[in-house]
Amino acid sequence: MEKGDTIRTREQLRRVVITGPESTGKTTLSEQLAQYFKTEWVQEYARKYVKNLGRPYQYEDVVQIAGKQKEQQMNNYPDAHRFVFFDTGLIITRVWFLEKYQTCPDFIERAIREITIDLYLLCRPDIEWKKDPVRENNGVDRERLFGRYEEELNYFGAPYKIIEGSGDTRLNNAIQKVEETFGSSTGS
Repeated sequence: MEKGDTIRTREQLRRVVITGPESTGKTTLSEQLAQYFKTEWVQEYARKYVKNLGRPYQYEDVVQIAGKQKEQQMNNYPDAHRFVFFDTGLIITRVWFLEKYQTCPDFIERAIREITIDLYLLCRPDIEWKKDPVRENNGVDRERLFGRYEEELNYFGAPYKIIEGSGDTRLNNAIQKVEETFGSSTGS
């Protein structure tokens, strides 16, 4: 190895999961944060999976989604720079199982405990709910689900910050929370 070359270690790549109820800007925020920090983001797998099913999803479909999310969160992302941002994660899937089926496969809780997520950004449902064919609750339960996600984050002892505001305010709030947590040596 020549002087100046470095080997990327797992500790250098910070995993940040954007979480929260439906229609709270998770996808937009994930993409914007990746752009700001000049790195990668991982799109929500569940949305694509359910949209392409051609039938109502079932328990085993959610198991498949959870398996893929686990794989994504364990990936090394060699092209990422300092951070990788995930548009949702396994805590959302755990709540999905518990809400829909009143049970959750054991492997999900084990994965949440075993995979290091350095920060969760929990999006408050303080922006307008937008109808989408994949969304389920018509915006009715967003406040309750926000509380449920926060309970889960606390249950797992996960590091998290709450993101509020709309538009640029929401993005700037998220950038500030990331920089407060990890320092501001990256970004534009």
